[in-house]
Amino acid sequence: MIALPILAAAGPLLGSLAGLVTARARLAGIATIVGALLSLLLAVATAVVVIPARPLASPGSFVYVDGLGAFFAITVAIVVFLASLGSFSYIATEQRRGELSGRRIRVYFVVFGLFATAMMGAVETANLGLLFILVEAATLASVVMVPIEGRTAGLEAGWKYVIISSLGITIALAGTLFIFYAATGLVGSPDQHLTWAYLVAHARSLSPVGVRLGFLLAVVGYGTKVGLAPMHTWLPDAHSEAPSPASAMLSGALLNVGMYAIIRFVAIANGRLGPAYASHVLLIFGFLSIAVGAFFMIHRRDFKRLFAYSSVEHMGIIAVGLGFGGILGLYGALLHTLNHSIGKAVLFLTGGTLVLAYGTRRTDRIGGALTSLPLTGGALLIGSLAIVGSPPFGLFLSEFVILRAGLAAAYPALVGLFLLLLVTVFVGFMHTTSRMAVGQPRAEVVSPYQGRLERWSAAAPLLLGLCGLLLLGVWIPGWLNSLLLHSVALIR
Repeated sequence: MIALPILAAAGPLLGSLAGLVTARARLAGIATIVGALLSLLLAVATAVVVIPARPLASPGSFVYVDGLGAFFAITVAIVVFLASLGSFSYIATEQRRGELSGRRIRVYFVVFGLFATAMMGAVETANLGLLFILVEAATLASVVMVPIEGRTAGLEAGWKYVIISSLGITIALAGTLFIFYAATGLVGSPDQHLTWAYLVAHARSLSPVGVRLGFLLAVVGYGTKVGLAPMHTWLPDAHSEAPSPASAMLSGALLNVGMYAIIRFVAIANGRLGPAYASHVLLIFGFLSIAVGAFFMIHRRDFKRLFAYSSVEHMGIIAVGLGFGGILGLYGALLHTLNHSIGKAVLFLTGGTLVLAYGTRRTDRIGGALTSLPLTGGALLIGSLAIVGSPPFGLFLSEFVILRAGLAAAYPALVGLFLLLLVTVFVGFMHTTSRMAVGQPRAEVVSPYQGRLERWSAAAPLLLGLCGLLLLGVWIPGWLNSLLLHSVALIR
């Protein structure tokens, strides 16, 4: 059974192998889709095995999948699959137009698979040192995708991304070392002192000073990867300059991997210090992130930067849910993680079609998309309503659960602030995207895709994602509910 998570992580490498063999976007794209679908199916199979049984673990827990790891693996795999579908049409169109050379196409698909595999591996290990290595590997792989289209702004954004993220991950390493220091008094091998399951089981015997410092540094370090304010400054540049399928991976998957790392440290901190310390830290960073995201979404002229600041806001919402704590807070935070991942993948892939069709990311030069490109314009409008938490979509449900958690935890003032910020986000975000969808047409545009296969691969992730968001807003499947409850029990 341990082969299931290993194969799930290795699945995207099929696209990498195809990228080494061919520079044809269609062939490499098909291989990438097959590998991503295989990864998703194996991730679901892993969750089915893990839910009723014990965690899957290799010797030394270098491969370790419990309910929480299985949940995040499915979340990452969903985004990778949606992005692989979008990559087929997006990269094929850029190749046909001569905007991407064969060498750049090879690099894109090779790095796409490496990026996805590193993220899947990061959520399938219990070793905090290996977690750090895999998150850094994901950073190094993804940074290559940011300037792949050859723009000067993309190169600048890539350098900014790697410098700030590497600084953050170094801080996270310091946090990991403090946790290791806190465990020096425990019986067991040094490897066990870096294994989060062992640390949680022996949390009462850890040094409180080491845990306190380790947790704070981990939140700051991995919070840089997550995009929590004020460590978020790399995120709008990198997400806006990367090709849209890569942006979907960055916002919908990589940020979640960083949040997964923080959640593992939350479990250790709660076991030694009680829930109050971690709660206060997460609430501070969470509300600051929501406020920053809301402020910078007002009158944003670049729609990909708008989507990026929305990711800052939603990572803040997840942090607030974790901070409110309790079953409701943790359940809502995890559910919001899944909802945001799907919603943001839909929006960035929609944005990719708009960029190809209009030749710009400026919101004042895009209008009437619902008329010119009905499917794309409809996905933009519906996806925007979903991402700002409108019913009956999944994000409304997860935000409502987090609100209930705040009331249950006796934080009425914070709940009021939370609602005020959500209203601000709704007005700022919808003011821009609604004008793009139903406003005055700015130019005569047609679909940038040629052939049935390109059109299908561009439409499929939008339809699948929106249907998923609608489904999660009205019904949570039993297996997913069990997986969420398993995950909540592990964090508490």
